[in-house]
Amino acid sequence: MSILASRLSRIKPSPTIAVTNKARELKAAGRDVIGLGAGEPDFDTPDNIKEAAIAAIRRGETKYTDVDGIPELKAAVAAKFKRENGLSYGTDQIHVAPGGKTVIYNAFVATLSPGDEVIVPAPYWVSYPDMVLLAGGEPVTVVGHEADGFKLRPEALEAAITPRTKWLIINSPSNPTGAAYTGAELEALAAVLRRHPQVWVLTDDMYEHLIYGDFDYRTIAQVAPDLYDRTLTVNGVSKAYAMTGWRIGYGGGPKPLIDLMRKVAGQTTTNPSAISQWAAVEALNGPQDFIAERAKHFEARRDLVVSMLNQATGIRCATPEGAFYVYPSIEGLIGKKTRGGTTIDGDDTFATELLDAEGVAVVQGSAFGLSPYFRISYATSEDVLEEACRRIQRFCASLI
Repeated sequence: MSILASRLSRIKPSPTIAVTNKARELKAAGRDVIGLGAGEPDFDTPDNIKEAAIAAIRRGETKYTDVDGIPELKAAVAAKFKRENGLSYGTDQIHVAPGGKTVIYNAFVATLSPGDEVIVPAPYWVSYPDMVLLAGGEPVTVVGHEADGFKLRPEALEAAITPRTKWLIINSPSNPTGAAYTGAELEALAAVLRRHPQVWVLTDDMYEHLIYGDFDYRTIAQVAPDLYDRTLTVNGVSKAYAMTGWRIGYGGGPKPLIDLMRKVAGQTTTNPSAISQWAAVEALNGPQDFIAERAKHFEARRDLVVSMLNQATGIRCATPEGAFYVYPSIEGLIGKKTRGGTTIDGDDTFATELLDAEGVAVVQGSAFGLSPYFRISYATSEDVLEEACRRIQRFCASLI
């Protein structure tokens, strides 16, 4: 008799974590490997945030806290939403958890019954469909094509909605494509949602501050205030503040939903790290000027990677509006062969052969629900990115 729970047979390990681990293993074995799989800023957590954590330790802030966040952090989150998004939430409408992923998972566990559907636009962050499955729901993938900027079209959303649809996920800017929705594009989706009052919106805004050029960032409850009462706005400190390991995510939403999510947290993770919470208070309330400065570095890296990839034989790379990813097409390489005789029949094979031949670790597009593409994270130095792109160019030129 298998020990495996049936629900686990429906999900797979995270492909992005698998690629990152594989790159680490190869490096440990002596291989010259450039890992471009991790979605993690290479900048350090700012010193004022570190000092706030140290001060909290010295004050003895090392005990259990309220299940879903200390009052000071909830107040800081509410102030952030008001200041940056024009959204008014009481502290009883704020949920803090060990990372944005946990916020999303708690929402799904709290609301999904067997057979409930969640619309997941593809390309999607690898964890969305599996979290829906773990919570007992059914992910419904709807493709946002490259010709549409990898974004969900209103008519595609309309066609996907059924009486069982419970949630729509919006991720802007997107992991893996970097695509971001304009206010007009969000309003077009909102017009569809108004016709279907049973559908809630989960907007994952984790990359909100990594926006380039003159793009005017908006979140859906800001654009469509009438959807406020059925929107969960999710964010966190991981990306903008370079605090991935601190594990603090947060969400703002209707109090009845937040109450349910707190109930889930009370029987699973309980509170996030007390020290991390105090660090997050300083992150949200403290100086913010470094965020724009770091975004300029990311924008320069984006431009470098897009330019070099578009010079590679058979690769086409769109210019994303935000985040720190690009999602290039390898359509022009399908059917070609490596010197060893392996046919590039898709992005899985491309990623495997690229790693073997040139020591560049990327994530295959199949992991994100749309092929033939691959994802590169450019959250590393320009020197490393230049070398990685040269290797990719060399690999593509070697195919016959």
